[in-house]
Amino acid sequence: MEITVRPAADQDLSSLLALYGELNPEDAPLPQGSAEGILAAVFAQEGRTVLVAEADGVVIGTADCIVLPNLTRGGRAILFVENVVVTGSLQRHGIGRRLMEAAVGLGESAGCYKFQLLAADDEYVHTFYESCGFMALAQGFRRYIEQDGSTRTMA
Repeated sequence: MEITVRPAADQDLSSLLALYGELNPEDAPLPQGSAEGILAAVFAQEGRTVLVAEADGVVIGTADCIVLPNLTRGGRAILFVENVVVTGSLQRHGIGRRLMEAAVGLGESAGCYKFQLLAADDEYVHTFYESCGFMALAQGFRRYIEQDGSTRTMA
C-alpha cells in the first residue's frame, strides 16, 4: 500500500468527519453547514495545516498541526499537534508514523524548537509516539469547558 501525506482540502471534509467519528465516537455528528464553516475557518488560520494520509485515493488518517509564534527560545515557534487518528482497520501499517514524519517536517521547515502533543492515557498510544522519537517529558493538564460555559476536570 502506497501512502501519501498531504495538506487536507475542502473535498476531504467527509473523510475527516468519519475519522473524527472514530476518534470520538460519543460526539454527535456535525451538521454539514457547520462542518464546512469550521473547516474554512481552520484553513484560514495562519500556521495551521491539517494533514491527511491517503492510500489509493482514500483518506485513511489525519493530524491537525499548528505552528504558534513564540517570544521565547530566540523567537522560534512551537508546533502543536491534535486529533491524530488512523482508521481502525489500517492501524499498525505505518500510516501514523508517516503522519508524524510529515508533521515534524512542518515544524522543521517553520523553524520550530519543539513539537508538542498530548496523548491519550493508553500504553499502545504512548508506545507509538515513543517509537516515533517522542519522549514523555512533561505532565499535561486539561480543563474542559461544557457547552453551557461551566468547566469540569477529567481524570
